[in-house]
Amino acid sequence: MSDQPGPTRLDVWLDVACLCKTRSEAQRACKGGKVEVNGQPAQAKRPVRLGDVVEISRPRGVRQRVIVLGLASHHISKVLARALYEDVTPEPSPQVKAMLEMARLAGPQRALGPESAPGKREKRRLRQAKEGGEGAGWG
Repeated sequence: MSDQPGPTRLDVWLDVACLCKTRSEAQRACKGGKVEVNGQPAQAKRPVRLGDVVEISRPRGVRQRVIVLGLASHHISKVLARALYEDVTPEPSPQVKAMLEMARLAGPQRALGPESAPGKREKRRLRQAKEGGEGAGWG
């Protein structure tokens, strides 16, 4: 798994291990204080070593904790990427699960719009009503 002898940058490792969708997202998470390594806030340039404990803050207060088992600096398949870490995130209690489900359900709802776009006649009727004229014809 290790394709280089030295440590790998944290942002690169988070991207390669598929813990972040892109390296840019990993950099933003590090810059925003959402990533800790061994209990310390980490910058994107911080080297990751075998055995490091990486903790990532996810939406709705969920914190994912992983132990680094392997290093890679270029993209690999997801099956191999999952072998780069061990997820040791504790299972949330039933109360926390219920609270997260309520937060998910109470979250922002998608605005309901019209069933479809207005047709030619409906657009004409709306335009005439808006302009206040009898007919906005050609002349």
